[in-house]
Amino acid sequence: MPDLCVAVLTISDSRTLEDDKSGDLLANFVAADEHHLIDRALVRDDVYAIRAQVSQWIADTKVQVVIATGGTGFTGRDSTPEALMPLFDKQIEGFGELFRQLSYADIGTSTIQSRAVGGLANGTLIFSLPGSSGAVTLGWEKILHNQLDINFRPCNFAELIPRFLER
Repeated sequence: MPDLCVAVLTISDSRTLEDDKSGDLLANFVAADEHHLIDRALVRDDVYAIRAQVSQWIADTKVQVVIATGGTGFTGRDSTPEALMPLFDKQIEGFGELFRQLSYADIGTSTIQSRAVGGLANGTLIFSLPGSSGAVTLGWEKILHNQLDINFRPCNFAELIPRFLER
């Protein structure tokens, strides 16, 4: 597995880095798969705070993947999809669709309230998962683990990253 450079972002109005279980899980998954956690941040659930942090990472050629957790629901301040989607050069429609399909087995029709999204921006892969530890585990184990593994067949995003970076 190539060691990709990954940044992890938690979106929350109530958590801190000290009690961020979902961000901790993502950081541990990244390390377990021998990728590099190049940066980690926590921002409030605000479109512009989210965009500012992700824009900084997509402008940095060392960051190849951004994984965000939180802010994907329908409550008042949930705004992660609205923050990220305008940054995408290409949206990965299948990411959210597959996440919701897999999530249905765990939480039933409540999965329709998940607005998980994925896309490509300036050669950087961006994935956004709901904020629960269960959603993060599902997203990593059933989707991202394989798609960030250059050996996964018939295809994966890891093998495309050098082409993304050619811009």
